[in-house]
Amino acid sequence: MTFNAKFWLKFSLLNLLIVALLGLLMRYKIGFEFPFLNQKNLQHSHSHFAFAGWISHTLMVLMVGFLEKKGKREKGKGIRWTNYNKILLANLICAYGMLVFFIVQGYGAFSIAFSTASIVVSYVFGYRYWKDLKLVDATSFSIPWFKGAIFFNVISSLGTFALAYMMATQNLHQNEYLASIYYYLHFQYNGWFFFACMGLLVYFLDLKATDSPLYTKVFWLFFIACIPAYFLSTLWLDLPLWIYILTVMAAFLQVFAWFLFLLRVIKTKKTVFENYPFFLRYIIVFVALAFSVKLLLQLGSTVPALSQLAFGFRPIVIAYLHLVLLAVISLFLLFYIYINHFFFIRKSIKFGITLFSVGVFLNELVLAVQGVASFSYTLIPWVNESLFVISALMVSGIAITAFYSIKKVEIPAVL
Repeated sequence: MTFNAKFWLKFSLLNLLIVALLGLLMRYKIGFEFPFLNQKNLQHSHSHFAFAGWISHTLMVLMVGFLEKKGKREKGKGIRWTNYNKILLANLICAYGMLVFFIVQGYGAFSIAFSTASIVVSYVFGYRYWKDLKLVDATSFSIPWFKGAIFFNVISSLGTFALAYMMATQNLHQNEYLASIYYYLHFQYNGWFFFACMGLLVYFLDLKATDSPLYTKVFWLFFIACIPAYFLSTLWLDLPLWIYILTVMAAFLQVFAWFLFLLRVIKTKKTVFENYPFFLRYIIVFVALAFSVKLLLQLGSTVPALSQLAFGFRPIVIAYLHLVLLAVISLFLLFYIYINHFFFIRKSIKFGITLFSVGVFLNELVLAVQGVASFSYTLIPWVNESLFVISALMVSGIAITAFYSIKKVEIPAVL
């Protein structure tokens, strides 16, 4: 049996549309009257499905696609694609289980069971993938990034186990509860998601560790900085001075490593993008700018006064999370899918992705304005209605993209 990445990526696009629709529904409940469905349950369903059904599913598919291209075909040592098909199917079952049961019951027996099962699936994938990376040429610079991604994905689950323990023992404390949530989010966003995306980017750019010692240095700077950078999410706690100093150093290291990498890529690989459609070049520039802003915001948050303000206002937190999830990770995955021609690119798909990206930008802009205004407790008129319209724009963009990607392409016969 072979591995059909295109088949699994159709689920990715459908799942992204579901994530966007849930976001639209939540925005409608905030701006207008809609007594049905619990908002908190919708939020849990939205976030869990976004992580498992959209991002993790897509990353696993694309990482297996990398194995398909780069793995050695040695007799008796081939990659068993059936294993990955089963893993992806199991992950989707868990994702759809969480989608339904978090809406129905919030944190209940079934939703927790599917959530726990999804963690087990991620362990199985990590174990299998780590072993199969041995069949890839050791000079591939994607290998350390993918191994780093698997490592951080595994340790991120410690946050969910801590939460489960607190709930089971009814021993809930606000600081420990929030610290566990942020632990999980940090090692998902800045570990599993980021390192896997970097592995894909490195593969696309055909970078090798032997090309320059700078590339290996960048990897280790990010890897080492990722662990203490967790405390950027807990600066509201009374941290010891030495941990605070480590946290500031981690924020500086990430900024330094990123711009070191970015300048090198611009200098040596700029021509790679010249033959690709403009809308894809625009998307990758947007992603690079968004990630640069994200790292600079992290660095700014090490100033105690700014940190207290940031964590004290919900719009700021939401804006930051969506900056990472939408403007960086989601747009990069769409870029990677279409620049590698997994789907035939039509004008309608160009329009859909561009519309989605405009919605992402406007969403960040309005949330940022709302967040800054909240510092002085200034109310922005029509902000909830505006965010609802922007959410509808994003849903429209990804709906168009998904429809014309999944729809069968009729290629005219060559006479």
